[in-house]
Amino acid sequence: MDDLHFRLYPLRLTFRAREALSFPAGTAANRLRGAFGAILHKLERADLFEPSAADGPSGLADPPRPFVFRASHLNGRTLAPGETFHFDFHWFDLRRPSLDTAIRAFRELAIAELVDVRGVDAPLQLCLDSSGDPVNRIAIRFETPTELKAGGKAIEQPDFGVLAARIRDRISTLRTLYDDGPLTIDFREFGKRAEHIRMTRCNIHQVESSRRSGRTGQTHSLGGFVGEAEYEGDLTEFVPYLRAAHWTGVGRQTAWGKGALAITNCGWAELDSRCTLKDPR
Repeated sequence: MDDLHFRLYPLRLTFRAREALSFPAGTAANRLRGAFGAILHKLERADLFEPSAADGPSGLADPPRPFVFRASHLNGRTLAPGETFHFDFHWFDLRRPSLDTAIRAFRELAIAELVDVRGVDAPLQLCLDSSGDPVNRIAIRFETPTELKAGGKAIEQPDFGVLAARIRDRISTLRTLYDDGPLTIDFREFGKRAEHIRMTRCNIHQVESSRRSGRTGQTHSLGGFVGEAEYEGDLTEFVPYLRAAHWTGVGRQTAWGKGALAITNCGWAELDSRCTLKDPR
């Protein structure tokens, strides 16, 4: 099997506030996303903000956005005019013109001046192939509200089989839409192996939050579970996917900053999630 990978531009954007800015708890990523989307619409590039189902894989009603915001550290903060702040923005569309358009949109923000952009030189390439020492125990921290579904219903705990399947599907769909095509793995067997992983500890709690769309008037939940869970079993092949999910997020509404996770304890501590392969583009 060819080496598997996932690529993205891991941007860090630094701004200087043009006016006093307030980010009530749980709203920072959503407010920034809304401002970003408004400018893309003005630039007549709404396709980058709300991809059409016609352009995605067959049967996919709601294609994932080519980005996620990471701005939870701004929640609850108030910034004075002239104060600098930053957030991370993960961009999955490997076409360079689309990245340039996204950065242009941030330059046109009315609320803040873009003063620095890092991570634009070349995509970060993440290895998805398993290698190194076996991993039999792992802890995962769900850093922002996470909502996973199985059988059309939200699950109350992050069962590993569901978690791994949603990560697998998201990575494959993002690759199909924005990079080298779907994952070349046996999806069914991957899922079966994931179902054998046992959850040994679960310390999570639900967070309630919502947003109201200024365009449609609809109210959307921004809630989900946060906390930490531990798992045991033959986890070796899943570690690279979990590391990739740190960048992509998992579950519903990842574009708004939901579904951020991190590995907090792993026997494979020396694993480097970055491949050394050069970008062929």
